[in-house]
Amino acid sequence: MTTSPLDSATVLTADDSGAPPAWPNPRRGFLFFLGFAAIGAGMASLVPAVLTLSLKASQIDAANATTVLSVVVGVGSVFSLVAFPALGRLSDRTTGRFGRRRPFLLLGGLLFALGAAGIVAASNTAMLVVANVLTAVGYSSAAVAFTAAIPDQFAPDRRGPASALVGLSLPVGAVTGLFIAQLVAPNLTAMVLIPAGIAVLGAVLFALRLSDRRLSAAERPHFGWSQFLTTFWVDPRRAPNYAWAWWSRLLLFLGVAAIQAYQAFYLIMVLHFAPQEVAQAVFLSTLVLTVAALVCASVAGKLSDRIGRRKPFVVVAAAIFAVGLTLASLAGSFPAFLVAMGVVGVGQGVYMAVDIALVTQVLPDPDNPAKDLGIMNLASTLPGTIVPTVAPAVLAIGATAASPQNFTALFLFGAIAGLLGAVLILPIRKVR
Repeated sequence: MTTSPLDSATVLTADDSGAPPAWPNPRRGFLFFLGFAAIGAGMASLVPAVLTLSLKASQIDAANATTVLSVVVGVGSVFSLVAFPALGRLSDRTTGRFGRRRPFLLLGGLLFALGAAGIVAASNTAMLVVANVLTAVGYSSAAVAFTAAIPDQFAPDRRGPASALVGLSLPVGAVTGLFIAQLVAPNLTAMVLIPAGIAVLGAVLFALRLSDRRLSAAERPHFGWSQFLTTFWVDPRRAPNYAWAWWSRLLLFLGVAAIQAYQAFYLIMVLHFAPQEVAQAVFLSTLVLTVAALVCASVAGKLSDRIGRRKPFVVVAAAIFAVGLTLASLAGSFPAFLVAMGVVGVGQGVYMAVDIALVTQVLPDPDNPAKDLGIMNLASTLPGTIVPTVAPAVLAIGATAASPQNFTALFLFGAIAGLLGAVLILPIRKVR
């Protein structure tokens, strides 16, 4: 009789008393596979969102490509909003022999593969919508698994480096994926399939490496109508610390969305880049931000664990982030803008290094974290919808015929949101 690699992978179980085992605190090799899976998922999610979906929409209907893209992204966003908490709830209740998280890593890998194949094969808007939904739900499934793995595997004072890896996986995935896409351009098939293939490989390798605790039937959380309704909601009266953390993250990511979504327009309309040059400029600014974030996240994550504090790092990070956005709003040249993006990266890196670690310490149900982490992920994805909705009104503030778009107001809006996010960390009582 033969066994598969998954059959031989370690699955932790509760002891005879029904109590969960102590945190295994896996060694550094674990962080490599965690980072590979998270960054790969970021590539599979963001390369289509930033680049390849636009190119495919132009192939399908060049005259109405922006409308096609809006429909595709809008439908995918709705599915993501539902998938994060729903898949988290399912993961917390999974009692199979492969554990609670491993099946959702593998599901994410499968959906990444199907979504990428669908994007390549799509010949109309409906097919592209379905393909993007598969990719979006695939990211939700994988993210639920690798985010929940942090509180599953690490004691509260050991979560900084893992938090930094997962927190920075999206910007690192975006930069890496776009670099790969540029290397194989204009071959759209390769631009889609290579990032997705890396994501599939990362999900499979992390599934093999993960020592995933098997949930016994006795430990399985009760599920009824009240639990169904709370799948998409956490009562702030019962979990005030979690609520403060959720709103803090939402506000800070409003600032992130403001600079990420509108920097290309800023470069064209304010710094007078030619449209054909702006892609390279955006890549360079994103690279500067990501490198600064990576360097600072590595230091901040370890230091936060060592001194046993999270809140000061989040507050300082949000303040640095706000300074960076303010500098961006005043930048009169591209070098000045790159300096501003570097400062934004420092703030974002420090924040990402400790934010997930902080969140895992204020979860309403620490033994079943995936659902609540799924809801927390909404705080970082909703700003991508909120900012485009409010941006036209903000950009119109003080606009003139000579300057019809007030990007200074938009970036300062993001800076203020970030500072408010820092303030909302202060009422949290459970974490220092």
